[in-house]
Amino acid sequence: MTLTPNIPELLNELYPVNLTKVESVTNEMFRCIAEEGEYFARMTNYKSLAEQLEEVNYTNFLFEKGMGVSPTVTSLNGKSVEKMILNNNEVLTVLYKSAPGIHLPRNQWKADVIKELGRQTGRLHRFSKEFERVHSVRYINDWYDNGEYNFLKYIPEEESVIREIAKEVLTTIQAIPKNHSNYGLLHGDLWLENVLVDKDSNITMVDFQDCEKHFYIFDLAVPIFSAVEYSFAGGGSIVDYGSEITNAIIEGYREEHELSAEMADMLPLFIKLKEVFEYSLMHMYWNKEKLTEEQIRIMNHYRVRLELKHSIF
Repeated sequence: MTLTPNIPELLNELYPVNLTKVESVTNEMFRCIAEEGEYFARMTNYKSLAEQLEEVNYTNFLFEKGMGVSPTVTSLNGKSVEKMILNNNEVLTVLYKSAPGIHLPRNQWKADVIKELGRQTGRLHRFSKEFERVHSVRYINDWYDNGEYNFLKYIPEEESVIREIAKEVLTTIQAIPKNHSNYGLLHGDLWLENVLVDKDSNITMVDFQDCEKHFYIFDLAVPIFSAVEYSFAGGGSIVDYGSEITNAIIEGYREEHELSAEMADMLPLFIKLKEVFEYSLMHMYWNKEKLTEEQIRIMNHYRVRLELKHSIF
């Protein structure tokens, strides 16, 4: 979605704010500057109204429990998710207060910060359980019902080795017995880009748009994958870095939430799930007839790792 001149006017009509400037962050997220402070407006039909309402109820619940998440701003109509007409199309809109903190530079994602992220993830899962006890989660899907996990639909048939790996990963994880301690509602997309850190190392998690019901350990696999893939700044062994941050995030997590040795041993499996997930998304969203050199390089990077079973875990 492109930024149109009437977006600030429409937001000011809907919300108790006086926006003076709106700028694009992504096609769906807009940074909004107001006299009252900074906000972010999400405008998307990626999920249905029912799903977005349930997601917002979840994140507002977490905020009330003291979690570092961005609270929503209720519209003048008393709604947390509003409908807006842009370019003759209806789009669902949520306005968030700006979260404290910054995206850390790559070289600052050290073990101590990762440990705190693990601790906050453990708190997140404890409060998620409480939310599910109080609220019936009807519209947020189990992970395997989300279309992005339909790997065999998107990975080409001629890539038989990777398709077999994808099938094995899905089958293995779906066979794991689910219980109250290992499975439930979670963030689902804890890339380090979705984590803000302030000067006192307090952590805020943003972008719960992909929240889902999944094995809790997936919320540990994603930041580990993200750190090794994008945040390792060199100056040492990437294998040692991966081991260090993995131990740190598990240690922090166990201060707030149970993680059995059996589930911890499955961490490489869930990292592999994330790896296949990212590779499948490339086929899902990229135009194979117009791939850039950089896109080809990234896809081949993943192909080599998957087919040759290269892993630091």
